[in-house]
Amino acid sequence: MSTATAERLVSWEEIQDIELVILQRMKEYSLGAHHSDFHGSGFDLAGLREWQPGDRPSAIDWAQSTLTNFSPLTTREFDLESTASVIIVADASLSTRCGVDDTPIAKVIARVVATLALAGAFFQDRVGLVAMDGPSRRLLVPPHAGKNHAMHCVDAYQECLDADEPGSRDEGGGDLGGLLRRRSLLPVVSDFLMDDPEACLKEFAALAHWHDVFVVLVDSAFAFDLPPVSAGWVTGYDVETGRSRLLSARELERLGERVREWQDNVERIARRHGLDVVRVVRDAEHEALAEFLRGRKLRKR
Repeated sequence: MSTATAERLVSWEEIQDIELVILQRMKEYSLGAHHSDFHGSGFDLAGLREWQPGDRPSAIDWAQSTLTNFSPLTTREFDLESTASVIIVADASLSTRCGVDDTPIAKVIARVVATLALAGAFFQDRVGLVAMDGPSRRLLVPPHAGKNHAMHCVDAYQECLDADEPGSRDEGGGDLGGLLRRRSLLPVVSDFLMDDPEACLKEFAALAHWHDVFVVLVDSAFAFDLPPVSAGWVTGYDVETGRSRLLSARELERLGERVREWQDNVERIARRHGLDVVRVVRDAEHEALAEFLRGRKLRKR
């Protein structure tokens, strides 16, 4: 069952509720109770761009500017150094459009993105967003800090879903490692309803030697717990592969159970490859995730 994403996946009221949960769970880190998350020399070189009015003269890269005969001038751009960058990898594949009761799987993923981004804002970390669709990895939002930026990440995820119409997927590949400029906290948010989840998990496990990778497994059985049907046989269509098959009424009733079994196996595979897993369910995802992040921060103090 496909659900359109025309309406907001996460309302402003829900974002405020999520922020409140973050503040409650992270109260040990409230202002004055922990060291500043900013340290070191203060700035990292982020790249070069054309000079703009108001840029400091000390930021001009004179050597680079000579290559263009000073037309235009080239300015060095810096990012404030923080303890970590948080790069959220969010599943944007066609299976995330599936759901029941006007609740697609993408809504749960969007709430997870909001929770992670707001937690990053609380810890003054820079947060970025990468969309994952099959083999494709697309940087949607470069890492920046702040609460408003966290909300921008949520909006960018929804815009990504709205822009990709079924049947017009970009099958081009993308090297995730090439998108990560520095050591990062890398949460991978997905239902993992794909043909070969182990290959995907191996990709992220290979990054774990340098980055702090963990899996946020979205429990998606709710999207397949369908009401009984009167027909004896129903044609099922797989939005990921484009294949279809005939299902008996009994098989249709077991779809939710089969999804649970599939995701149980995905969790076992992830842990076998050394990845931590936090499993989130609809309407309680921010609670479980906030508690997981709290425990992770406390272990790393």
